[in-house]
Amino acid sequence: MREIDRRIRFLTKRLEIAEVTDPSLHQGSDQVFFGATVEFVDQQGLQQTVTIVGIDEADSAQGQVSWVAPIARALLKARIGDEVRLMTPAGPRDIEVLDVQYPPAPRGQV
Repeated sequence: MREIDRRIRFLTKRLEIAEVTDPSLHQGSDQVFFGATVEFVDQQGLQQTVTIVGIDEADSAQGQVSWVAPIARALLKARIGDEVRLMTPAGPRDIEVLDVQYPPAPRGQV
């Protein structure tokens, strides 16, 4: 019972500080912000795509990474064509931002 109460308090606090964001506000931007789907390539030519989402939404099998993940932190604020350095356990890795996409605005909104 105590464990359930602790979990309820934790979730209640998370809800109190949660903020709703609309990534479509950045539609057309070439800069990486929360909610962006980013295509990048590394020095070996390996091309990948990730979507930057919230901590509770991240699903690596779907290409979704948390905004606090090392790859997301390296990409945030970068623009198309920028090279950024990603620190990995195997050492630094330089990656280049190829494309930045945002979801379209919901219907009825501009």
